[in-house]
Amino acid sequence: MKKIVLSIIVIIGVIIGCKTANSNDTKKLLLNFEPKSNSTVSGTATFVEKNGKVTFEAKISGLKPGIHAIHIHEKSDCSAADGSSAGGHWNPTFKKHGKWGEGEYHKGDIGNFTADENGNGTITLTTDEWCIGCGDQTKDILGKGLIVHQGADDFTTQPTGNSGARVACSSIIK
Repeated sequence: MKKIVLSIIVIIGVIIGCKTANSNDTKKLLLNFEPKSNSTVSGTATFVEKNGKVTFEAKISGLKPGIHAIHIHEKSDCSAADGSSAGGHWNPTFKKHGKWGEGEYHKGDIGNFTADENGNGTITLTTDEWCIGCGDQTKDILGKGLIVHQGADDFTTQPTGNSGARVACSSIIK
């Protein structure tokens, strides 16, 4: 009887241990931007998912100094010279365009960042509203596009924020 109880305890421990290990798995995507609209913009973006949250970080160069918008778009297609092949903003919950975390906003409305006098900028965002490859159409960023815009997002103009030309694009794929 003691062997059976001990065996059951070991099996339960193994199951719990496997479940815990799987829930702590980290998923990571490293993306490279390609220039669009005759720009010289380049850079990288990372998405790291851990413990149910995704941390996004982009490092971009070749920009004009000042404020620029960055958004997740509907498609992972950067083939058009002007980046239009990435479609509109990713908006799986059918909300109005706006500022991340305030009122209504698209899941793709990441926001603005500032490029310094050398044209370099960085932006970071951590959220539980995205996932990498989870299959939830309202959260899954795989198969989308990442677009850097020439200007700032005004967080008001529908449906895009009046942020200007698409100066860099990256496909969010594995």
